[in-house]
Amino acid sequence: MKNATFRQLRVFTEVAKHLSFARAAEALHLTPPAVTMQVKELEGHVGLPLFDRQGRTGKTEVFGDFSENPKLTEGGVLHSVKP
Repeated sequence: MKNATFRQLRVFTEVAKHLSFARAAEALHLTPPAVTMQVKELEGHVGLPLFDRQGRTGKTEVFGDFSENPKLTEGGVLHSVKP
Protein backbone atom coordinates (compact mmCIF):
# COMPACT_ATOMS: atom_id res chain seq x y z
CA MET A 1 0.00 0.00 0.00
CA LYS A 2 1.25 3.46 -0.86
CA ASN A 3 2.13 5.65 2.13
CA ALA A 4 0.71 9.08 2.85
CA THR A 5 2.95 12.03 2.03
CA PHE A 6 3.63 15.29 3.84
CA ARG A 7 2.07 17.06 0.86
CA GLN A 8 -1.20 15.16 1.35
CA LEU A 9 -1.21 15.99 5.06
CA ARG A 10 -0.45 19.64 4.32
CA VAL A 11 -3.33 19.77 1.81
CA PHE A 12 -5.62 18.05 4.33
CA THR A 13 -4.66 20.60 6.99
CA GLU A 14 -5.39 23.55 4.70
CA VAL A 15 -8.77 22.16 3.63
CA ALA A 16 -9.69 21.54 7.29
CA LYS A 17 -8.50 25.04 8.22
CA HIS A 18 -10.44 26.82 5.47
CA LEU A 19 -13.31 24.29 5.19
CA SER A 20 -13.06 24.87 1.46
CA PHE A 21 -11.16 23.03 -1.26
CA ALA A 22 -11.01 26.19 -3.39
CA ARG A 23 -9.63 28.39 -0.58
CA ALA A 24 -7.13 25.70 0.37
CA ALA A 25 -6.01 25.52 -3.25
CA GLU A 26 -5.56 29.29 -3.30
CA ALA A 27 -3.54 29.23 -0.07
CA LEU A 28 -1.33 26.40 -1.37
CA HIS A 29 -0.97 27.89 -4.88
CA LEU A 30 -2.54 24.77 -6.39
CA THR A 31 -5.59 24.17 -8.55
CA PRO A 32 -8.77 22.93 -6.85
CA PRO A 33 -8.61 19.60 -8.77
CA ALA A 34 -5.05 19.07 -7.47
CA VAL A 35 -6.27 19.60 -3.90
CA THR A 36 -9.17 17.21 -4.44
CA MET A 37 -6.82 14.58 -5.85
CA GLN A 38 -4.45 14.83 -2.86
CA VAL A 39 -7.33 14.50 -0.39
CA LYS A 40 -8.81 11.52 -2.29
CA GLU A 41 -5.42 9.78 -2.23
CA LEU A 42 -5.13 10.39 1.51
CA GLU A 43 -8.68 9.12 2.04
CA GLY A 44 -7.74 5.99 0.09
CA HIS A 45 -4.74 5.44 2.34
CA VAL A 46 -6.75 5.97 5.52
CA GLY A 47 -9.68 3.96 4.23
CA LEU A 48 -12.40 6.42 5.20
CA PRO A 49 -13.73 9.80 4.07
CA LEU A 50 -12.06 12.76 5.77
CA PHE A 51 -14.54 15.43 4.69
CA ASP A 52 -18.28 15.69 4.17
CA ARG A 53 -18.57 17.42 0.80
CA GLN A 54 -21.85 19.20 0.08
CA GLY A 55 -21.35 19.96 -3.63
CA ARG A 56 -19.75 22.99 -5.22
CA THR A 57 -21.69 25.62 -3.32
CA GLY A 58 -22.34 23.61 -0.17
CA LYS A 59 -20.14 23.42 2.85
CA THR A 60 -17.20 21.17 3.59
CA GLU A 61 -17.00 19.68 7.06
CA VAL A 62 -14.27 17.64 8.71
CA PHE A 63 -15.51 14.18 9.73
CA GLY A 64 -15.10 13.13 13.34
CA ASP A 65 -12.41 13.52 15.95
CA PHE A 66 -9.24 12.35 14.25
CA SER A 67 -7.27 12.19 17.50
CA GLU A 68 -9.35 9.12 18.44
CA ASN A 69 -8.76 7.27 15.16
CA PRO A 70 -5.95 4.68 15.38
CA LYS A 71 -5.46 4.84 11.60
CA LEU A 72 -4.40 8.48 11.95
CA THR A 73 -2.43 8.39 15.20
CA GLU A 74 0.02 5.95 16.82
CA GLY A 75 1.17 3.45 14.22
CA GLY A 76 -1.13 4.94 11.58
CA VAL A 77 -0.85 7.59 8.88
CA LEU A 78 1.39 9.90 10.87
CA HIS A 79 3.91 7.09 11.27
CA SER A 80 3.82 6.05 7.63
CA VAL A 81 4.33 9.49 6.09
CA LYS A 82 7.15 9.79 3.57
CA PRO A 83 8.71 13.21 2.94
